[in-house]
Amino acid sequence: MVPDDAGGGLMRTDLLFDPVDGLDEALAAVDAFDTALVAGLLRPRPDQAAGVVELADAVAGTPLAARVAEAADQTVAGAAGEDHFVALAAARAALLGSVHDALTARVAEALGRPVAEEVAPGGTGGADHTANLLAAARSWLSDLARAGWQGIDHELVGGAAPVVSAMLPDPALRRQATLLDGFAAELAASCPGATLERIPVRRWADLWSRALLLTLPGATGAPAADTATGRLLPLGVDVQEHATAVQAQVHAVFEPADGGAPRLVRASASAPKPDTVVGAGLWQLLRPHLSLLTAVSEGRAMDLDAMPVTAEGDLVWDDALARAGEPADAFVTARVALPAAAAAATAPLDRHPARIAVPVLLEGYEARQDDDGLTFRIAGHRLPVDTDRIPAAGPLTAEAVATSGACLALLRWDAGEFHVQPLAVERTVRKKAVAVHAGAWAGGTTDKAGVRAEKAATGAVDALRERAGRLLRK
Repeated sequence: MVPDDAGGGLMRTDLLFDPVDGLDEALAAVDAFDTALVAGLLRPRPDQAAGVVELADAVAGTPLAARVAEAADQTVAGAAGEDHFVALAAARAALLGSVHDALTARVAEALGRPVAEEVAPGGTGGADHTANLLAAARSWLSDLARAGWQGIDHELVGGAAPVVSAMLPDPALRRQATLLDGFAAELAASCPGATLERIPVRRWADLWSRALLLTLPGATGAPAADTATGRLLPLGVDVQEHATAVQAQVHAVFEPADGGAPRLVRASASAPKPDTVVGAGLWQLLRPHLSLLTAVSEGRAMDLDAMPVTAEGDLVWDDALARAGEPADAFVTARVALPAAAAAATAPLDRHPARIAVPVLLEGYEARQDDDGLTFRIAGHRLPVDTDRIPAAGPLTAEAVATSGACLALLRWDAGEFHVQPLAVERTVRKKAVAVHAGAWAGGTTDKAGVRAEKAATGAVDALRERAGRLLRK
């Protein structure tokens, strides 16, 4: 991505900064409903009721209209049940999905990349025991909606614990269990809600509505997977950390062995974690689950042989189906292969503007640091740089980004504007171009700073593993 007048790959830089029709109205309806959730929907006040009605009005004329209108009426009357809350969560998700689609179409137009085809929902209903657990989760989430964020207390939030404990042993429910566990942990840390000075209104409403929709039968059923045979060229690693879990997501370009068009894919590894494991210690939790992290550290491609891949471009990683390949510089990949790589589609429940993460290469910018943070000036436009998302588990720093000449990043959208999350940068050191990657320590490192960070984290991780082993032996 460089200014179009510099002859680079971004055809229309201005499109990232032009307004999108209908976007503000859709977000206003979501915000109105989210505000109603703050005080709870048990006996909504007139201003809360207006927010629920605004959400229903925003989906009028869609297939959801009748069901959401009924849910809004019942909620305003203080008589809403689980099915009504599900309908309201679906309406909210549909509006945010429309925002996601409009923004991704705008990005595809700006980058000159094709728009991905829509993914059909997949999956079927679960077994009886699964349905019962999902119903229990739905009941707890409905109680949260009635109480509102200002009404939460430890007794209410603690109601999630037995549900999560029953879900975790079942692999089919681990996704829902992890979400509920993390959500409940955030709420517990904020109890009692009546004393909160600041409430993360959008975030908690996102977690609530997503968790509620994932309790529906078949909601997590993935579309049928294909297989990928060819060369995988890593671009960078996005680390997503929570107090109770961590995930490393490798963004890459896949080149099919049959000569087909290259496409963007992802490979992820997740692990539960205590809040005492931070920084470089995170890699020690993740490495056993994803050999690709070693290839990222070494700057290598990987050769895949019939690796399962979903329609959304997520590789279902199996070490037996991958082997280390030739050296592959991420910036060379970004300059040569990335412009032609097609993005994968997004599943319906994943259509949310916060999920937008498009790999781009930025060049020809001017980095500026001011009171609002670091920004890149591109073709006269200000593009914010989210340095807060640079993981502490790697050598990349905000200072390195500020002195860079090229940046491999994820293009994201938040708070009404696009911004970039750096994955790697090129900077000049002693008249020589040097690349610095956020995931450079992912598979281990000989870098002095990385070795020190690993050594400091090893004691904490080993102690936790020993403690877990003793508990399992009892």
